[in-house]
Amino acid sequence: MKEAAIPYPYERRRSGRRPVPLRWSNWYLSILKLAVGLLLVLLVTLLWLLHRNEIDEQRSTLIADVLWLEQSVRFHLDGNSEQLQQLALDLTRARNQAELFDLRARHILKNNPELRQLLWLDAAARTLHGMPTQALPRPDDDARGEQPLGRSIELARLGKPIYSDAYRTAEATQFEVYVPIFDDGHYRGTLLGVYSLNGLLKQQVPWWFAEKYQVRVVDGNGALLASKSKVDASPTTLSYPVAFDPPGYGMVLHVTAYRGADNLAQTLIATLIIVLAAAVFWSLWAVRGSIQRRLSAEQALRSEYAFRKAMEDSLMVGMRARDLDGRVTYANPAFLQMVGFTAEELIGREPPMPYWAPEEMERTLQLHNNVLQGNAPHEGFEIRLMHKNGSRFDALIYEAPLIDADGRQTGWMGSIIDVTGRKHAEELARQQQEKLQVTARLVTMGEMASTLAHELNQPLAAITSYNAGCLNKLESGDFNPGQLKETLGKLALQAQRAGHIIRRVHDFVRKSEPKLAPCDLAEVIDDSIGFIEAAARRRGVRIVREIQGMRPELPADQVMLEQVLLNLMRNGIEAMSDLPADQKRLTIKLGQVDTQMEIRVIDCGPGIAPDLVEKLFTPLFSTKADGMGMGLNICRSIIEFHHGRLWVENNPDGGSIFVITLPIDRQ
Repeated sequence: MKEAAIPYPYERRRSGRRPVPLRWSNWYLSILKLAVGLLLVLLVTLLWLLHRNEIDEQRSTLIADVLWLEQSVRFHLDGNSEQLQQLALDLTRARNQAELFDLRARHILKNNPELRQLLWLDAAARTLHGMPTQALPRPDDDARGEQPLGRSIELARLGKPIYSDAYRTAEATQFEVYVPIFDDGHYRGTLLGVYSLNGLLKQQVPWWFAEKYQVRVVDGNGALLASKSKVDASPTTLSYPVAFDPPGYGMVLHVTAYRGADNLAQTLIATLIIVLAAAVFWSLWAVRGSIQRRLSAEQALRSEYAFRKAMEDSLMVGMRARDLDGRVTYANPAFLQMVGFTAEELIGREPPMPYWAPEEMERTLQLHNNVLQGNAPHEGFEIRLMHKNGSRFDALIYEAPLIDADGRQTGWMGSIIDVTGRKHAEELARQQQEKLQVTARLVTMGEMASTLAHELNQPLAAITSYNAGCLNKLESGDFNPGQLKETLGKLALQAQRAGHIIRRVHDFVRKSEPKLAPCDLAEVIDDSIGFIEAAARRRGVRIVREIQGMRPELPADQVMLEQVLLNLMRNGIEAMSDLPADQKRLTIKLGQVDTQMEIRVIDCGPGIAPDLVEKLFTPLFSTKADGMGMGLNICRSIIEFHHGRLWVENNPDGGSIFVITLPIDRQ
């Protein structure tokens, strides 16, 4: 028995000799390919010949139909000319010529709708009678200075009907026919008939002709004069022109054939033959190339897998996939390194996960359920996770639907970013900011030290004076207890005033966490003015406060707001140092604008240059020679901490306006 052929490029003999290529199969496939190719060429040639034959037949039919139409129109025009010639002859014999003209003209116009008008002109080209009107169809002098009416009448006097050239009117394109009237060899006048080209085509082109062709009349320059068609002509090369004579003058009757419906059965059979031949040809190539394509696909798959594996191994962002039930189906090396577990320990694991922190188990499970329900926030969420060794870290997680190749959702893909270092850096920055704010308050107090000393000196001096008075009264023995009581009351009041000043300074400069509590901005403004009023008087600056009656309280840290106002008021006072005393005015306005409270600190100084406005709130930038460049930056940070805004505007009366807005109801 013979061995079955082995389906490989080489077959091995039992003797174990080197494999021999199966060359006969290549020749066999080549012959089949050549045969199929020749068959396709012959089929295409046959279809092309059939198509050319059909086109030739259509063209022959088109030419015959066009000649028939041209002959029909010519016979009709000649028939109308004969009727007009007979009318001209009868007019020379009739007694009542007007009645005869009206009767015959009405009959001719009724039976020939393409005739728009019929006129009877005398030998001087004056209108004797007309139907339906006696007005000439066009003036005797046209725009070029020619006289088409007179020229046509002169030609008609030679004894034959004459046609004019086509011309356009507001209603349609038309031409005229002139039939002379002779009586005993003497010229007596002219019968003038006016044809409508569109009307002529409408009456003379039958319906079956319009179903097959588009009929157009064009002049010698190719401009369209009239047409008749059921539909617009499709792009085709089947058209035939013939001279439209009469009337002549270069007019052409141009007929274009519509694209006919293809032979469906012939097209279907040819298509099936071509499809079957192409299928055989393709199958021969498919058998030969299937293995090569499979090997190429496998190689491409391996390369793609290696590329994606290298890409996911290089990611610093953790990637974790879960199915619709919450089981882990994939975890990349970055995520495994974050949590300290291996892929075998996590793949297929159901909640609760081993990397969930026990102290946040309830919140983590709630977020997990929200993700599975499709309610994951687009901006991501922060959560505390646990490493295998028990250490905690903060993670920012973004969840997105996991869609397969068929467009179905199979789970959720999460991107996990370790934000522990970032949050630690933010906390350090916050602490540094607080220290800087405390330093700024200390600097402010240092600058106001002399003012505070002067302010404390007044109650202390009063206390000393009241105390000396009481001692003198006691030593003299001449005193009234009521007087001593009144003096001691004043002494206690001055002591309370001094204690209030010291306590206010202590509250302002001490380091403390921001405390948001219901706050009346009017009290903040009054306390700030109390701090700086003495310094303002020493510099000759008058402080004006304008506060509205209704002042809703808002959550804020009063000490921090006082720091902002003190900084802005001190800057305004220093900006007016070179002004005359009567112009030094610092105005503090408080008002409500919609859902916000607005504070305006207005000075009358030289203002701020436009090129410095953008840099004014940047760190380490200052317009003062000895400034640190941190005051306004800290002020803006404090206002933004309260969810408000701080900016500067130019004062129309000169100077600057620092504007603070704070929301009243902050959610």
